[in-house]
Order: sequence, then C-alpha cells, then structure tokens
Amino acid sequence: MLIGINETGHLQSTRALTQIEEHTRARHAVNRLLQHMLDAETGSRGYLLTGDPRYLDPYNTALAEINQTLDQLRQFYRPGAPEFATLAQLTLNVHRKLTEMELSVRMRKDGNEDAWKFVLRTDYGKEHMDAIRAHAGRLIQSATQGVVDEQHQVQQSLEFARVGIALVTIAALSAFYLYLRQSTRLKRAGEQQQAALQQERDQLEAQVRERTASLAQLATHLQQVREEERGHLARELHDELGALLTAAKLDVARLKSKLGVPPPEIGERLQHLTESLNSGIALKRRIIEDLRPSSLANLGLTAALEILAREFSEHSGIEVALSLEDAELDEPRQLTVYRLVQESLTNVGKYAEARQVEITLRDYSNHLEVEVRDDGKGFDAAQGKPSTHGLAGMRHRVEAAGGRLSVESQPGAGTRIQAIMPKAAVATA
Repeated sequence: MLIGINETGHLQSTRALTQIEEHTRARHAVNRLLQHMLDAETGSRGYLLTGDPRYLDPYNTALAEINQTLDQLRQFYRPGAPEFATLAQLTLNVHRKLTEMELSVRMRKDGNEDAWKFVLRTDYGKEHMDAIRAHAGRLIQSATQGVVDEQHQVQQSLEFARVGIALVTIAALSAFYLYLRQSTRLKRAGEQQQAALQQERDQLEAQVRERTASLAQLATHLQQVREEERGHLARELHDELGALLTAAKLDVARLKSKLGVPPPEIGERLQHLTESLNSGIALKRRIIEDLRPSSLANLGLTAALEILAREFSEHSGIEVALSLEDAELDEPRQLTVYRLVQESLTNVGKYAEARQVEITLRDYSNHLEVEVRDDGKGFDAAQGKPSTHGLAGMRHRVEAAGGRLSVESQPGAGTRIQAIMPKAAVATA
C-alpha cells in the first residue's frame, strides 16, 4: 500500500513536471515570437526611414523565424485546446502586421514615398502590434497559470505522500525523501525559469537601447549631410548659376549699347529680358539664403536673426520684437539656433494666426537660452498638431547639440518654444 502511495505521488509529480516544462517551452516560444516581431518591425522601420537595404537583413531573418515559431506554437496548442482560438487570433494579427510591413517595404522600394509615409503615420500597424501583444499576453498568462496549476498538482501529490508517511515510520521517511527531491527539482526549475525570463528581458532592453542610439546617430548624421549638401548646392548656385545670369545681363547691356535707340518692340523685349534676368538673380539669392544663410557666416548670429526676423515680418505682416544678446558660439551651434528660430517662424506663419512674435536670445556663462513666443491661436501640446514633424526636427537638433527643447501651448493662449543649449560641446559616453 505504501509503495502504491509513493508510486502514485511520484507519477503525478513527474507528469506535472513534464507539463510545467511544456508550458515553459510554450511561453518561451511566445516570447521569441514577440522578439522576432520586434526585429522585423525595427528592420522595416529602419529601412523606411533610411532607405539602407542593410536593415532588410534582420527583417528577412525575422520573417523566417516568425513562421517557424508559429509552427511550434501550433504543436503546443492543437485544435480543441482552450488556447487554440487565441492562437488563431494571434496568427491572424501576425500575418496582418507582416502584410502591412511588406506593403510598406515594397512601396519604399518602388519609390512611392507618399504611400509608405501615409501607412507609417497611421495607427494601422500599432493596432496590430497591440493586438499581437494582447493575444501573446493571454497565451503567456495561460502558460503561467498552467505552471501554477501543475505546481499545485505536485503539492497535492506531496500531501498525499505525507498521509502515507504518517502510517509507518519507514514509509514516512521514504515519502519525505521523495518530497525533498521533488521540491529541489521544482525550485531548480523555478530558478531556471526566472533566470531565463530575466535574461530575455535584459536582452530586449539592451537591444532597444542600442537600436534607439543607432537611429539617433543616423538621424544626426543625415542632418549633417543635409546641411553639407545644402551648403554645396548654395555654392554651386552662387558660382555657376550666378556667373551665367551675370554674363547674360552683361550681354544684354552690350546689346543695348550697340543698338543705340532700338525700335520700340525690340526695346520692350530687351527691357523685359533685363527684368527677367534681375528677377532670376534675385530668386537665386533668395534660394541661396534659404539653403545656407550668408548673413550667418558674414555678419554673425545676432545680425542673421535680425535679418531673418525683418524678412519674415515684411513677408507675413506679423510684428516681430527682438531681444538678442551677443553670444560666442561655434558654427554648428549658430546654425542650430538659426534653424530653430527659422522653423519656429515658419510654423507661426503657417498655423498660428498670430499678430506678434517675440524672439529672445540670452547669453549666460556656460549656456544660452533661445525663446520664440507668439500670441496666436495655440494648440493642445499633448495632442500635437500638423507641424509635429517640424517640432521633432527642432528637438533633435537641440538634443544633438547637448541641449533640451520645451514646447508650451494651449488653445487660444499662443505658443512658447524654448531651447537651452550649452555653449561648448558636451562629451557623450
């Protein structure tokens, strides 16, 4: 009888441990699926944002791993299992998310910029990822509950063995030994499970930090390349196109001098040609100033901001009040401040419906403050507005220079944009 009691308890515990192992493997498979989905989404978004085909390598690898992991999950949750419906919903949302990523990548490859950017800005992909996390969470919860139930079954088996122990001293000692052995195995399994989960969490957090830092570095590099390209284009326009327009204008002047008093029709044509050339030269200068403000390099930050404010006021009819202190900055920081004010004024002209703008530049011993305030209609800063990407670009510029940007706005109360930046480069780890 005692042998039967001990064997029954042992078999039930072994079966429970086997089920615990099955539930643990199922939970690990679900976690791997989430990891692969994260890898696929990170790779696809990296390719969409940069166009670099190297980001497609982790994306394609994750696609293959996702299908294999889904096949493993189908082995754990066969038809008739309580979790089969949840797995079916998870599989459906995974395929929908993969379809959305494949469509975006294909449109990016085909050069359909507006289409993939539209898909990227919608909540379609986020809804699928939220659904995937929700269904995966249910499967993990079910597996965890299965582990708890099987542990409870093991405890019941141990209690049954303890009853047999009470009958005879020898049987009691034998059952106690089994109890210790099973407890040790359960503890070891629990510790291994916790260690595996902690390792997976640490790996996920490290990967997220690493990829976020890589994307930030890439964005900074692209911004620097953009400024360099704009400077190169400005120089080309100034040297090449400027020379052509000036030569054409000189040719027209020489033609006028040789013709003396030309017929009225020819005189009108020559006058129209001269005016067109003057307009082309003026347009060339405006384009060059937009690409790379010469006033910033020739006159300094304060004078460049004054010219920018005056031109904005003349163009928009909005009054601009200036309070600028002279600040000694290197060229990249001067350009950062200039672009910040320029983008702020652009947003005011497009969206604010303001009557007055105040631009303030304060110089301190080791940092400076830049503030652009308007009395326009404002917006809900928590909800954002159509110029959110412009604000994101300003924030990235300021943070890349080691500073921080704050945006304060309420509907009907105007908008205040403030940047605080160090005057010297900040070393990064």
